[in-house]
Amino acid sequence: MSKVVVDTNALVSSLASKSVFHKLIQLILDEEVTMFVTDEMMYEYEEVLHQKYSISVAQNFLSALKELPTVAYVNIYFKWNLLSQGKDDNKFVDCYLAANAEYLITNDTGYNVLKKIDFPKVNLIKLEDFLELYK
Repeated sequence: MSKVVVDTNALVSSLASKSVFHKLIQLILDEEVTMFVTDEMMYEYEEVLHQKYSISVAQNFLSALKELPTVAYVNIYFKWNLLSQGKDDNKFVDCYLAANAEYLITNDTGYNVLKKIDFPKVNLIKLEDFLELYK
């Protein structure tokens, strides 16, 4: 079972059942992937899903997500602040590090600066590349 942190862009891309990326949601539902979250991440998910869909879709999806045994909450005790650009995305990196996750799933190129940092090492993977692991 993979342990992952999912950036908002990847989560939103995988939500629609007709999306080519919907398999991510299915992997979480099928208990093949453990997804780590923080309250701060859930607030961002809600905000973006509300903008893209509706408040009821956002609330219903997040309520369901909270009930899944493969979604685990993480407490952040240390902020690494590894991203100077897109500082708002540091919450995903901090969650990844605190959870000792295997992958940070994102299609956001703003994270690419992390590839140049030796410590702490962050294993970035694009959504489509992650899904290839499960074919």
